Amino acid sequence: MTCKNLLAPAARRLTLGFALALAGWCAGSGCATHPAGPASTTTAGSAGTAPAPELPAQQASAAGQEAAPPSSLADESPPAAAVDPMRPDISVNLDDAAARTDLWARVRRGFGMSDLDNDLVRDRERWYASRPDYVDRMTTRGSRYLFHIVEELESRGMPTELALLPFIESAFNPQAMSSAKASGMWQFMPATGRDFALKQNVFRDDRRDVLASTRAALDYLQRLHGMFGDWHLALAAYNWGEGNVQRAIARNEKAGRPTDYASLKMPEETRFYVPKLQAVKNIVLNPQAYSLTLPALANHPYFLGVAIKRDIDVELAARLAGMSLEDFKTLNPQMNKPVILAAGTPQVLLPYDNASSFVRKLSEHRAPLATWTAWVAPRTMRPEDAARLVGMSESQLREINRIPPRMLVKAGSTLLVPRSEQRHADVAGHVADNATMLLAPDVPPLRRVVLKAGKADSVASIARRYRVGAAQVARWNSVGTGTRFKPGATIVVYEARRNAASLRAATGGKAKKPVSVTAAAKKKSSRVAQKKTSTRKAVRLAAD
Repeated sequence: MTCKNLLAPAARRLTLGFALALAGWCAGSGCATHPAGPASTTTAGSAGTAPAPELPAQQASAAGQEAAPPSSLADESPPAAAVDPMRPDISVNLDDAAARTDLWARVRRGFGMSDLDNDLVRDRERWYASRPDYVDRMTTRGSRYLFHIVEELESRGMPTELALLPFIESAFNPQAMSSAKASGMWQFMPATGRDFALKQNVFRDDRRDVLASTRAALDYLQRLHGMFGDWHLALAAYNWGEGNVQRAIARNEKAGRPTDYASLKMPEETRFYVPKLQAVKNIVLNPQAYSLTLPALANHPYFLGVAIKRDIDVELAARLAGMSLEDFKTLNPQMNKPVILAAGTPQVLLPYDNASSFVRKLSEHRAPLATWTAWVAPRTMRPEDAARLVGMSESQLREINRIPPRMLVKAGSTLLVPRSEQRHADVAGHVADNATMLLAPDVPPLRRVVLKAGKADSVASIARRYRVGAAQVARWNSVGTGTRFKPGATIVVYEARRNAASLRAATGGKAKKPVSVTAAAKKKSSRVAQKKTSTRKAVRLAAD
């Protein structure tokens, strides 16, 4: 959906429909809302949350909760003024002059960084100018999120050049994942994300959450600016790490050189980082100078935050909103599983046109909302055993929970499983927020086998015979991998109990049977005794 669609007649009527829904909810629930985890801090630009409608009676009782009668939205009177639940103190009218103004003009007015002018900037300008299709895709994708980011920046007094940073980081793709495991629109590394309260667990990754990641990114950039006192250095630290920038500054100070961004020695990626942002800024300031056209952006929110009070399948939520699954995930990309857990993700983002439809259809929905739930493994077990306990096939359990072959599910792991009569309640908050998957190699029990080396035995031959690595055999016997054993030397091997029979079967029963030191000694003693007996018999016969 493009931003132009938001000015369609249906969109102009949405505030009335949404106000009706809001009034209906307030009558039954007191307009209680739930904070959105890390994105709970509300500013003038935060995504506020419209409370969810009451659940059908059978759905509430199915989760072990007291059922409330569904709200009747048709009987409610609209409020005096249409209000955006995301910003309840600001009246919204998509027909007023402010909403129709170009968001790009607002972005330009907020520019406040010093300009960078060098060959690297011109190189990036040429790169973007030669790729108009890429720029169009990037700006169209960014149109969904720019209004929210600009609102947040203005409320913090930060320069609006930073609203363009996701163009550089991810081309405004909230599902982007780098080879270094940085994720989301703002490309947070796992550890940095945790530092800024971005949850990363079995069910969701808040690095991809539009609101939470934006809040965290601006928090981080503010901290870096406070540390370095310069936006260019703050941006370098955002890309390269604050410690690296501090050390680069210290090196220049020691050498008596300038410590501004352009004077520091840094990796090529960081060297181009601010020039890329400057190039995009220059294009936004004057796209015609680069033979480029920016899509028109209306100066009002693209999405609403709608409260989710019950667990609901992602596919069902998209269907109730009248959206394709792909479009729904564009605004709600943080979900790792096909179910939204209300305790961990208490709101979804929906375009204006779709929010009122979702509210109405959700209030009318009488079938179960979620077909999946969470199950915590009570003990360490194989996936086939876990699948049998929860009533699903092993292949389905492995696929939905991404369990690789030859791995055990450790005790305390949280698995996604189908709902049942025994597992019908919504997932608890501590599980939704802290769910982890703990796996361990499925190594069968080992038995210690002690051998006597034959004439041709070596580390390599023993490893082949027992189907283990030569390095393992060498480690077990404190020798090198190229060692040849002396005949009669003691060799230690650890063999999987359940593989011993298959090993003998695979070799046609001809594999050398392990012989313990005790057994070998007994055989040797027996041979010596037999030899002595034969000698005594021969002596007696000779005497006779």
